Amino acid sequence: MKLLGYIISVGGLIALIYTGITYINNSESFGVFGLDIAVSKGDPVPMIISLVVLIIGLLIARITK
Repeated sequence: MKLLGYIISVGGLIALIYTGITYINNSESFGVFGLDIAVSKGDPVPMIISLVVLIIGLLIARITK
């Protein structure tokens, strides 16, 4: 069960990194009064789900013997 927790956490970490990079790449920036403003067009839900999977995997690995 501990191994399953580690596998789930690694999967969650990989998904979090991938969705984070995708989220950052889906942003546009423009300048207003000399300031650069970045507006993201990406969806943050996959990042949140990946983070939850990572946390659940870590909890499974920590709780089981």
